[in-house]
Amino acid sequence: MSVQSRLNEIWYGGARPPWWLLPLSAIYGVASRLRRLGYAKQWRRSTRLTRPVIVIGNLSVGGTGKTPLVCWLALRLAGLRFRPGIVTRGYGGSSRRAQLVQTSDDSNTVGDEAIMLARSTGVPVAIGRDRPAAAQLLINAGCDVIVSDDGLQHYALARDCEIIVVDGERRFGNGRLLPAGPLREVPQRLKEADAVVVNGGPAVIGGHVALAGALRVRLEAINAIALRYGTAKPLSEFAGRSVHAVAAIGNPQRFFKMLESLGIHVIAHALPDHARLRVDDISFADDLPVLMTEKDAVKCTEIAGPNHWYVPVSVVFDDGEAEVLQDVVAKSIEKCAART
Repeated sequence: MSVQSRLNEIWYGGARPPWWLLPLSAIYGVASRLRRLGYAKQWRRSTRLTRPVIVIGNLSVGGTGKTPLVCWLALRLAGLRFRPGIVTRGYGGSSRRAQLVQTSDDSNTVGDEAIMLARSTGVPVAIGRDRPAAAQLLINAGCDVIVSDDGLQHYALARDCEIIVVDGERRFGNGRLLPAGPLREVPQRLKEADAVVVNGGPAVIGGHVALAGALRVRLEAINAIALRYGTAKPLSEFAGRSVHAVAAIGNPQRFFKMLESLGIHVIAHALPDHARLRVDDISFADDLPVLMTEKDAVKCTEIAGPNHWYVPVSVVFDDGEAEVLQDVVAKSIEKCAART
């Protein structure tokens, strides 16, 4: 059993954490609170940019659906005649400097998510461990709104709006902080956000306590796209068939369950998040189709065969809730404009 599988049993499966993880979680909690206090008291520098910064993040590690929401918001802002740009860490890439991302860049250098964001939205994307520097590159490139992907805990970049995404199925796991649990911050942190979005389940905290004002979304997949040819095929055509499903994402089970809900018989291949995929990872002895996530597909363009497909997902809100989130973001942008 891999380390991640064992952690998932502890975090989400009800297994008891080893005793030695508990003091590590306590240390993590103290360090996290002190770090945040340092920014609040201005003992550590937080950079405020001349353009509004909208942060989309989560309290837990692993996939909650924040990146599809980043794509949705960037496209929504572009449709409202803003010039959005996306700043992200560049996880999985080797680059340490702040830089603008080109869709032709090597995912091993800039990270798989950065290329996926650039390709799926068409807006400028910048990566960098120094997020303020990376965001400034976007402003220099003409962007007038910055959307920060997975930036909730990156307090060096001051923000005008915080949107927290919660996994509606896994929620907060066992409710413990890292490493005994999946949480980066305690659930009470939700009260400070401008908006909370629950992906794929009821708007709840903990067991059954309703979270007032939470918005609900789901991820929807309609087509599969051939990596080699770029042609689209309805996922309904895979229903009743067996396929290999490859996912190197934070929560691969979400991808597998989504395919199974469409009547597809899934042979699952879960890999570590941001894993560098090789031919052997996506090639199998039979001739069955191979479906993968859009994030994984950017790493497989050169090694894909005719049976390799990726499945893009889009965010779907409950009735009227897209406009609610849009209004929250718009008010934050207006406040920033009034301040400057």
